[in-house]
Amino acid sequence: MKKNILILASGSVAKHFIDWVSKNRVAENHYHVVSYKENTLPEKVSQNIKLIDADPTSYSKLSIIMSGTRFSHLFIVMEDLEDAEYVLKNLDLMHTKVRIVLLNLWNEENLGKENENISIVHADSLLAAHLYDQLPNVPLVAQNVGLGRGEIMEVHIPFGSSYAYRHIGSIVQRKWKITAIYRDDKQILPTSATMIKPNDTLLIVGKPLVLDGVYKTINKRIGLFPEPFGKDIYLLLDFRYDKKYAISYIQECMYLLENLEEKILHIRIIYPNDFPLIDEIKSYESEYVSISVAYTAEDVKVLIEYDIHEYNIGLIMNSIPTFEADDLKQTLYDLKKLVYLFGHGRLQDTTGSLILMIEHEKMESISATAFDISETLGHTLTLADFDPEGDFESKKMIVEHYETLAHIFSMDINIEQKVANPIRELSKRENILQIAPFEKHLNTDNFRKLISSKVQDFLLTSYKHPKLLIPFAITEP
Repeated sequence: MKKNILILASGSVAKHFIDWVSKNRVAENHYHVVSYKENTLPEKVSQNIKLIDADPTSYSKLSIIMSGTRFSHLFIVMEDLEDAEYVLKNLDLMHTKVRIVLLNLWNEENLGKENENISIVHADSLLAAHLYDQLPNVPLVAQNVGLGRGEIMEVHIPFGSSYAYRHIGSIVQRKWKITAIYRDDKQILPTSATMIKPNDTLLIVGKPLVLDGVYKTINKRIGLFPEPFGKDIYLLLDFRYDKKYAISYIQECMYLLENLEEKILHIRIIYPNDFPLIDEIKSYESEYVSISVAYTAEDVKVLIEYDIHEYNIGLIMNSIPTFEADDLKQTLYDLKKLVYLFGHGRLQDTTGSLILMIEHEKMESISATAFDISETLGHTLTLADFDPEGDFESKKMIVEHYETLAHIFSMDINIEQKVANPIRELSKRENILQIAPFEKHLNTDNFRKLISSKVQDFLLTSYKHPKLLIPFAITEP
């Protein structure tokens, strides 16, 4: 997603900055440079830089420029202190939420302190720090630490990020780690209970390719389901169980595919024993639908793991009997992938999504994905606290978390609190997609079903509603 960046420029530093931006192109960025002083602009600029001849200290001109384009960042790189102060006053009058980066050339400690969403670069301190790095026996700053290949990254948390208002313990961190949080000019060494807030800066460590994906996930809004668990969709058809409903399952997958952007459906058939049905399924093959059949008696677990990694699968769709066979349930749990379980009700007939509240951390961990799939399908998300004891106060933090995300994503949410058995209340609902955490131990014992009121003890024994199981982070004790 392209971002528009506004640069208010004057002076030698601004000229070098614009020249640097022009030479080191970032394809996702488009720059608007406002300047009226001579010798500020380089002789040549790249195509993603738009030059605007205007006085950046003029309220009317700046207001017109900012009203015509939605900017994600605004850089103030000016040689005169008075000009910078005028710009900050004008921005304060506009009540803008754009993130501001200010170059402070004058060692004015109070400059910009009253503005929200501002990062101040102190020129004197920056130069001194670089000189300090040249001294012997001095540890290097982060940019020179480690392998120097991008395994240490600093990431800003924007408003609307799926990581905002989440606790560290609720975030799946595989092959990467959040090592520090910077907030209000202070460093926080986070624990699993530390909450991430908008405008925080995270210091993250891990494999460079993994960190690139984490950066994109942090900066994306909802609408890219099933990311960040993977990009595409995988339908597993086991002909020992799925022959009767195979075509119906494919149509359900096609409905989801139509509601997603630029995704591919990979269909894998195992234990094939009906060749006319395979021929019928192959009629669905297209640019966005691939079909593979495992004719040999190979290790199904190894085959499925290979497919998931090879095709960058984020969501696996299958029936409950297939999910329970060949230790697939454990395999998908270990891989931390989304799982969709078909029910008697079809996905295309659902009109809403519903979560039955359980433990706080699990609810928080699945929240962003729950909003994402609900937005994708045009559902209103219902957060249901059906408690036989009426203990609603203990779930207050969960409700606040979901209400905050609903506000951030500008989505509707329905909060239901009722003294009732959750399983009985769920059975009364029609045309819903049930969303739940992907527990390690999902019980299939029908006897346990008779004596339990826990949601996880009914997920695999109830076929009425389709279900989406979302992986969650396991907090260290």
